[in-house]
Amino acid sequence: QVQLVESGGGLVQPGGSLRLSCAVSISMHSINTMRWYRQGPGKERELVAAFTYGRGTQYAESVKGRFTMSRDDAKNIIYLQMSSLKPEDTAVYYCYADQLVQSRHNVYWGQGTQVTVSS
Repeated sequence: QVQLVESGGGLVQPGGSLRLSCAVSISMHSINTMRWYRQGPGKERELVAAFTYGRGTQYAESVKGRFTMSRDDAKNIIYLQMSSLKPEDTAVYYCYADQLVQSRHNVYWGQGTQVTVSS
């Protein structure tokens, strides 16, 4: 079974930092797209960051300059480093991976991890 397991969420004060991790059970080399989404209370799901081979990483304007997406291929982990956090960043954060196998796209989602920014 393919799994994306997220961790690192929690409560943090405004201006603080937090790093989310997404452990992936499949080869990172078979994944062409890695993304982080979030969904705040009463809001639509929002794309936070997206990495695509050949295109690099793109960030939502609301997080640009504060969030950094990275990966560790040896450990099969996708990271989202969040800094200068704001109350507006409060949301459930989801890890996403698009695997390409024999021209077929397989999409996987993490279970989500809660991030709460509050004083």
